Amino acid sequence: MDLAKSIDIIWILLSSFLVFSMHAGFTLVEVGFTRAKNSVNIVMKNFMTIVLGILIYFFIGYGIMFGKSIGGLIGTNNFILKLLNNSDTTNFAIWLFQAVFAATSATIVSGAMAERTKFYSYLIFCFVITAFVYPVVGHWIWGGGWLNKLGFIDFAGSTVVHSVGGFSALAGAMLLGPRFGKYNKNKTSNAIPGHSIPLAALGVIILWFGWFGFNPGSTLSGSSPAISFIAVNTALAGAAGALGSLVYVWLKYKKPDASMVLNGALAGLVGITAGCTVVSPLSSIIIGFISGIIVVISVDFIDKKLRIDDPVGAISVHGICGVFGTLAVGLFAQADYARISGFDKINGLFFGGGFKQLLVQFIGSISSISFSFIIMLALFSAIKYSVGLRVSREEELKGLDITEHGMEAYSGFQIFTNE
Repeated sequence: MDLAKSIDIIWILLSSFLVFSMHAGFTLVEVGFTRAKNSVNIVMKNFMTIVLGILIYFFIGYGIMFGKSIGGLIGTNNFILKLLNNSDTTNFAIWLFQAVFAATSATIVSGAMAERTKFYSYLIFCFVITAFVYPVVGHWIWGGGWLNKLGFIDFAGSTVVHSVGGFSALAGAMLLGPRFGKYNKNKTSNAIPGHSIPLAALGVIILWFGWFGFNPGSTLSGSSPAISFIAVNTALAGAAGALGSLVYVWLKYKKPDASMVLNGALAGLVGITAGCTVVSPLSSIIIGFISGIIVVISVDFIDKKLRIDDPVGAISVHGICGVFGTLAVGLFAQADYARISGFDKINGLFFGGGFKQLLVQFIGSISSISFSFIIMLALFSAIKYSVGLRVSREEELKGLDITEHGMEAYSGFQIFTNE
C-alpha cells in the first residue's frame, strides 16, 4: 500500500475515533438536561445505541447504503465487509466511520423521547433506523443515489445524520406524548429542569471536540487541503451559534439561559455540517449565528405552540437547524472553496449562483425528512399499538432507573435523621 493510501486510512480511523467519542457527549447532554431518576435509563439507551448501531450497520446498513444501486434508491450488496483485495482495506475504515455516524443519527432521537419511553421499544427503533432509514437516505446522498446525481450537497450530514435523526425524533415525541406535569389544562407549559447543567456543558464540549472528526474527517483523505478550513469553519460556526443564542435569549428573556446557549453551540455545529467545505469562514460565522437564533425560536415554538415535549431540544437542534444548514449551502456556497474539495462551479444565491443550488438543496432536504418522518411515524405507531411505546404513569413518576433497570444512578444520597 502506498504512503498516500496509508495516510488516508489513518485519517479516516482517527476521525472515526473522534466521532465515536461524541456518544459520550450525547449521553452527558441528555443526562444533564433530564432528571436524576432517569439517568441510568439514558446511559443504557445511549450505550446500546452504539452496541446495536455498530452490529446492525455491519450486517445490513452498510450494504443498503453503499451497495450496488437499484434506481438510485437503495444498495443491494456488500452486506458483510470483505477484503477488496489483499492490500487495500480502505473500505474497512470507511465502514467504521459510517457506523459511528449511523449510531449518531439514532442517539439524537433518544433525547427527544427521554424520561417516558420503554427501553425495549427504543431498541426496536435503533434496529430500524440503523438498518434501513439512515442507510437509505445515506445511499441517496453519499452512496451514488438519485440526490447525489442531482447535485445535492450535504458534505458531513446536516441532512443525512441530523435531519434524519431530528425528524425521526419529532415522530417519536408526537406519538409518545408529553411527560406528566409538562402541560396544564390552560395550555401553558411548565419547565422541567434538568438535574445537572455541568454534565450537559461537559457533554457539549465533548460533542464540539468530536465534530472535528465529523466534519474534516468527511474528506476521507488525510492529504486533502480542505481539512484546514473545514476545521476552522467548524470552530467558528459552533462559537457563533452559542453567541447567537446568548444574544437572542438574553434580549428576549432578560437572562442568559445556560441550556439555550449550550444548545446554540450545537445548533451552529449542525448548521455548518452540510456546507463546511463549500463556504468561507465569514459565511460560517453567519450560518452559525443564525442557527443559534433559530434553535431558541424553534424550541419555544415546539414547546409552547405545538405542545410537543422534547426534554433536550433535539428536534430543534438537529432537525430544524439541519434543514437550515442544508439550505444554507444554496445561499452561501462559493466556488473558490468548493473547488478545493472537488466541487466544480458551485456558487450559492448570495454569490451569484442564482436559485439552482438552493432548489436542489430544498428538494434533497424535503425528500429526506419526509421519508424519515413517515417511516418513523409508522414504526412508532406499530410499536405503540403492539408492545407499547410508553411506560406507565407509576413507572414514569417513580423514575425509569428503578422501574426499568432496578438501580439508581446516584444511590445512597438520602438524608437520614434519628426522628
